[in-house]
Amino acid sequence: MSAPSFHWFLPTGGDGHQVGAVTAVQDRAGGSVSRPATADYLTLVAQAARQAHFGSVLTPTGLGCVDPWIATAMIAQAVPDLTFLVAFRPGLASPTLVAQQAATFARLTGGRVALNVVTGGDPLEQRAYGDRAAHSGRYARTDEFLTVLRGLLEGEEVTLAGDHLQIDGARLVDPPDVVPTIYLGGASEPALDIAARQVDTFLTWVDSYEAVIARRDDVVARAARHGRELRVGVRVHVIARETSGEAWAQADRLLAAMDDQAIAASQARYARMDSVAQAKMTALHGGRRDGLVVDQNLWAGIGLVREGAATALVGSYEEVAARISELAAAGIDEFVLSGYPHLEEALRFGEHVRPLVALAGSAGGRG
Repeated sequence: MSAPSFHWFLPTGGDGHQVGAVTAVQDRAGGSVSRPATADYLTLVAQAARQAHFGSVLTPTGLGCVDPWIATAMIAQAVPDLTFLVAFRPGLASPTLVAQQAATFARLTGGRVALNVVTGGDPLEQRAYGDRAAHSGRYARTDEFLTVLRGLLEGEEVTLAGDHLQIDGARLVDPPDVVPTIYLGGASEPALDIAARQVDTFLTWVDSYEAVIARRDDVVARAARHGRELRVGVRVHVIARETSGEAWAQADRLLAAMDDQAIAASQARYARMDSVAQAKMTALHGGRRDGLVVDQNLWAGIGLVREGAATALVGSYEEVAARISELAAAGIDEFVLSGYPHLEEALRFGEHVRPLVALAGSAGGRG
């Protein structure tokens, strides 16, 4: 088993000591964003991630976030040796333009860019951007988009007459020396199929360890049928402390700070979303404050007010390291992590948990 790769999250929607939502379509709980997403603060988080030996930072996309391309470009020069995993939505820009942006970023930073494809899941937010495509249409468009994007980044001239995209004679004047790694997340059949054929790393949220491993095995087998190898990563939060009791006390504090109005608003938003992955996350808690421990050291409380990744690894440094090591031993290659606040929690994980991952991996299975 090779050592897993670790990535952190860049809170471009703001940060704080409470759990905040990640888009502006849903109001955040009062006080959840006490640290605005300024260039100075985001630079501090990126520097902390670099100090903690994370390989990259994931930058989200959505109405409640500052623009990921502009934000990462501003802070990249202040944080050398850190890669920026930039999220984007295929329905909102031409694949030729995105290829040009990625190639420019790579050229000016020495290749420190990766791409996270976000197909979208909230119809209201999609329409706010002027995108009215349904779930199946968005994935079909993403498939065509990735065909164009990868071809351009690999230095080809691309013409495509698709159902969603019509591209004539596109070519990059200066393609990158190394094609940026492309990530895609999801849980639906179209997501798994596109990941198997088109991307380098498939990302999944953690509903249970068994489900994650089954999803991993499925998508890897699909890729193999296309003659491809595929890396698989998980996106999950972390609440790690010196003792298990301290970690769960912190989870309780985060839960106590979530007001009922914010939870109800979140559930209403989730109900109108057509994302299969989001539906799996919502089913873990159903808007309830109880029964949130869904697997060993796995807590679904984050998802009460935050869309997307809903679960957190909660426990002592040793326990969290053991769960990560078990997932790595089962074939999970990459871990995209986060915690509240992102500045302090990046440093905490780097100092106290990451050094234990290899040790935990050699100590056997779950206790």
